[in-house]
Amino acid sequence: MFLSVFDIFKIGIGPSSSHTMGPMTAAVNFLDRLSGGEGGRFNPSDVTKITASLHGSLAFTGKGHATDRAVMLGLLGFRPDAVDADLAEKRLAELRSTSVLRLPACGDVVFDPENDLVFDYGPALPLHANALKLSAMNDAGETLLADTYYSIGGGFVMTEAELVASEKAPDADLHDEKKAVGYPYPFGSASEMLKMGKDSRLTIYEMKRANEESVIGAETLNARLDAIWNVMDGCIERGLSLEGILPGGLSVKRRAKAIHQRLLDQSGSNSKQPHAINDWLSVYAMAVNEENAAGGQVVTSPTNGAAGVVPAVIRYYRDHCVDVTREGIDTFLLTAAAIGGLIKHNASISGAECGCQAEVGSASAMAAAGLCAALGGSNEQIENAAEIALEHHLGMTCDPVRGLVQVPCIERNGMGAIKAVSAASLALHGDGAHFMPLDNCIETMRQTGQDMREKYKETSLGGLAVNLPEC
Repeated sequence: MFLSVFDIFKIGIGPSSSHTMGPMTAAVNFLDRLSGGEGGRFNPSDVTKITASLHGSLAFTGKGHATDRAVMLGLLGFRPDAVDADLAEKRLAELRSTSVLRLPACGDVVFDPENDLVFDYGPALPLHANALKLSAMNDAGETLLADTYYSIGGGFVMTEAELVASEKAPDADLHDEKKAVGYPYPFGSASEMLKMGKDSRLTIYEMKRANEESVIGAETLNARLDAIWNVMDGCIERGLSLEGILPGGLSVKRRAKAIHQRLLDQSGSNSKQPHAINDWLSVYAMAVNEENAAGGQVVTSPTNGAAGVVPAVIRYYRDHCVDVTREGIDTFLLTAAAIGGLIKHNASISGAECGCQAEVGSASAMAAAGLCAALGGSNEQIENAAEIALEHHLGMTCDPVRGLVQVPCIERNGMGAIKAVSAASLALHGDGAHFMPLDNCIETMRQTGQDMREKYKETSLGGLAVNLPEC
């Protein structure tokens, strides 16, 4: 099993990795297949019309998550990690007025956003809660290319064939080292990770770094890690500098700037409260998720809905801990990615699949492990920290009001960051020995997600999403 740190931490745009970044990626991937005529099966110039339909959670919360906008941007050729905001808005306006996609390989292709992009509120498709169907036709109405894409969380996208193939793979093959040829430490579970660390006398960070360097080399790895942290930190700074009302109609105010200013004003006073560190953690996380809610640039950590937890705890490490180092941030990111990869591989990071325990819960586990590692924790203490954080998010539902990644998502990231620090601290006070292994906790999260009713899994049909003040 190998998921790169850059699979877990992907630069993109808000408000959602599964509902915005995933569908955008799926649409632009579909264009790539069209431009090649699907391996010569048809002439790209014969394509005259494209249609799309959203299913399951993508339909129910698609408006709030800007999924329709994301599909259009993808069909216009934009990828999540390289969106020029001004150009994107210009191209969207042209598409809405003309209902024409000007595709280099195909020419002018009809796509009417009002009629050719359908929100299907019927039953979800069987393979996953987040599904997008795309079809391309010729003048005679014949389908030249059609496929179903599944947005499986964290910006990851699979076609129907890919998802079926992955589900048919025998469990024994999931940890088969032949599937990770070339990677020095192909751990597929926390127990394997700890054993490899013990046998090699390496930390989780060192094993993860060795895996990454075997693919891209040390220089590229360091540069890309710097880029990830710079985007995270820049997102915090933007969130701390902006005021106003977030889009979507809930009239949710940005609060991070005002809270941050109060914390700065209190920092030199005698009235400073001992719990202020929790306020700092919360405000860093809220800054990120307010930016995400506004459609700004964020890093999946491991998703957009949970994008504030890891950056907030890294910022806490950098600005509030003692004896910090720049290498500590790389240690944090690589260790956190190792834990995130285990959770995604063995359970889920998708709110539509397993609720918010899979998003903020996973992020909190990643952040707890990363902080524990950066502060010098042993492999056993790191695994313990991740387990504590994930354990205390089990059962958390995903019930965003109006499908917007605002209530309760923004504050929930602050709470996830606080739990992460508490979990790391508890683990560091122990020797790594503990009752519940991380693997078992991950499996419990997966089972809990399976048992959770659909209305609590990012459909906005239950929970906080339907229990609103009437005034």
